[in-house]
Amino acid sequence: QVQLVESGGGLVQAGGSLRLSCAASGSIFKINYMGWYRQAPGKQRELVATISSGGSTNYADSVKGRFTISRDNAKNTVYLQTNSLRPEDTAVYYCNAVILPHQVSIPYVYWGQGTQVTVSS
Repeated sequence: QVQLVESGGGLVQAGGSLRLSCAASGSIFKINYMGWYRQAPGKQRELVATISSGGSTNYADSVKGRFTISRDNAKNTVYLQTNSLRPEDTAVYYCNAVILPHQVSIPYVYWGQGTQVTVSS
């Protein structure tokens, strides 16, 4: 059983910062891509940022220069540092990872339960 558990969401004023964390646990052989997505009320879930096992990153245009994704492979954890937050960043943020479990031949996509980020104006 593999689980992703997020933490670090909350309420912050515009211009503020939050650091989101997502830890993967369970019978993990290898973690490939890890990433963050978000879903605002009434909108589709959208990509925020991804990071490969080698550290290559990709960002949505709306967060470039403000958000930074990183990972600690020894801890099976991915982080999202969010700076200069705007009200339009308000959403539920979901962690995502492509994981190859032990004794399984193909990787699966796993999702966390989500953490709420609310930015007040």
